[in-house]
Amino acid sequence: MKLTPTAVLLLGALAKYSLGQSGHNADLCCAFLSNSTIGDRIAFPNSTAYEDSVHSYFGVNAQLEPNCIVQPLSAQDVSAAVKTLTTSDAGPCFFAIRSGGHTTSVGASNISPGVTIDLSLLNNTTYNADIGTAFIQPGARWASVFETLLPLNVTVPGGRTAPVGVGGFLTGGGNSFYAARVGLSCDNIQSYEVVLASGEIINVSRDSHADLFKALKGGSSNFGIVTQFELKAFPSEGMWGGIVVYNISATNEYLSAASNFIDNIPNDPYASWIGMFGYNSTTDQTTIFTPLDYTKPVERPDAFSDFYAIPNISDTLRFSNVLELTTENSQAQGYRNILQTGTYLNREDVLHKVVDILNRQIEQAKVSAQGTDFAPMVIIQPWIPLFWKDSEDRGGNVLGLERFTENLFMVLWDYSWDNEADDDLFYKLAESAQAEIDEYAQSVGAYTDFIYLNYANGTQTPLQGYGADNLAFIAQVADKYDPEGVFQTLVPGGFKISKG
Repeated sequence: MKLTPTAVLLLGALAKYSLGQSGHNADLCCAFLSNSTIGDRIAFPNSTAYEDSVHSYFGVNAQLEPNCIVQPLSAQDVSAAVKTLTTSDAGPCFFAIRSGGHTTSVGASNISPGVTIDLSLLNNTTYNADIGTAFIQPGARWASVFETLLPLNVTVPGGRTAPVGVGGFLTGGGNSFYAARVGLSCDNIQSYEVVLASGEIINVSRDSHADLFKALKGGSSNFGIVTQFELKAFPSEGMWGGIVVYNISATNEYLSAASNFIDNIPNDPYASWIGMFGYNSTTDQTTIFTPLDYTKPVERPDAFSDFYAIPNISDTLRFSNVLELTTENSQAQGYRNILQTGTYLNREDVLHKVVDILNRQIEQAKVSAQGTDFAPMVIIQPWIPLFWKDSEDRGGNVLGLERFTENLFMVLWDYSWDNEADDDLFYKLAESAQAEIDEYAQSVGAYTDFIYLNYANGTQTPLQGYGADNLAFIAQVADKYDPEGVFQTLVPGGFKISKG
């Protein structure tokens, strides 16, 4: 890359500063980007574009401050950014990749010092009625995807929370309202557009780069940057659903209903349930929140009969659509967050243990938290073989779920708080909750080693739960498409195959 005389002087000053401050040459990398063909797509600190990007991350503790932010408008822009970051004399240029910024794992989609490639302006959704597929860019949020597709009377198996970004959701697997009907979201992908570490832009499908096609389904950011997903669409019939709130005193009846529901999903795959036990420090109340969603417009379907039988505090059940219901499921932003997750056999005693752990941790937080606004919560979701029964027929994925033949559920510890002084407290609480439920599940034969990547904390190792064969396959594919290991070394965030 040839630089102008002004840029050379600037680089000299930046190099002295960067080497003295971080050793990463991050400012030097930003200078090269600014002088490249995408110079007008680079945002620097104190600019509106930079501040808007940083503060749009879901978790406040994920709002790191990179030296500059690249905001591409096309796959070609992404290619130019990757080429600059991997070939300039400024190196090594460490960078992060962000689509929706919803992950709470600090550093997974942001970096400091370094450069963040923010894909949020790559956010278009288009539908091709002739082939029945939607073309979705990674920076789109699921709210905008559904908003585009609803007037066309079609939909796709996207996130159940409106602000979640497309890119991370799909490369991590993807669980949707429609999983029992159409399978995991990643298994509905027909093709990808991918920018490789070399800057080459390739189209990936079952017929072209079939190994990468499979590896991207659960393999996350180990191979390249996806700049477009082609996702199979299907008719949108409307929905019936909402959120039902129960008193915590209904726990016994509720967990019995939950366990029965999980086992009976195959009898009615239109029904979707999520169980949420949460404490709100501002009201000093622990309650049970239950999104009940039925993916066709049938009022009070029998699939939820056990939940109707439990007296509730309130409900918003009504005829609706996927956009309204995912918006209703959205959590408040502006808090610090940590997640931990695990997966277990559908056993009622394990469900009770989960709630017991949460209740004890709530009491500990009440005593120990320095802040006054915090919300420990645990979320329980079905995870059953019906969701992945057709995975192999669709080109396969690397999640390793085919070995599970019994019904499972996922547990997600989701802790939010507002005071930075409480970071250590809530990190330790979430980690200890996960360790305790793992230990209990192992003691009663209900443990599995599967960790859902999209919910995993940075201290967890979800790729290991895919099994040895899939680990070896991911490593082989990563080495083939990224032989220099750019996405293992220069992109330190996320879950790396090089780290097991």
